[in-house]
Amino acid sequence: MGVIERFKKRIEKKEEQIEKEKEKIDKLKEMFKEGKISRAKFNIKKKKIEQKIRALNARIRILRGGIIKQKKHEEEEKK
Repeated sequence: MGVIERFKKRIEKKEEQIEKEKEKIDKLKEMFKEGKISRAKFNIKKKKIEQKIRALNARIRILRGGIIKQKKHEEEEKK
C-alpha cells in the first residue's frame, strides 16, 4: 500500500469522526429542546465538540497537503 492510499484512508476516518461529532451536536440540541440540559451546559458541550471538529478539519487539510507533496515527489522521481 502506497503512501497516498494511507493518507486517503486517514482522511476517510477523520471525515467519519466529524460526522459522528455532528450527530452528537444534534443529540445535544434534542436534549436541550426537551429541557433535559440547561442552555449553559448545552453551549459548553457544543463548543467542546466544535473544537474537536475544527481540529479534525485541520488534520484533514494537513493530510491533503501530504498527498499533494507526495504526488509532486513521485513525478520528480519519474523524470
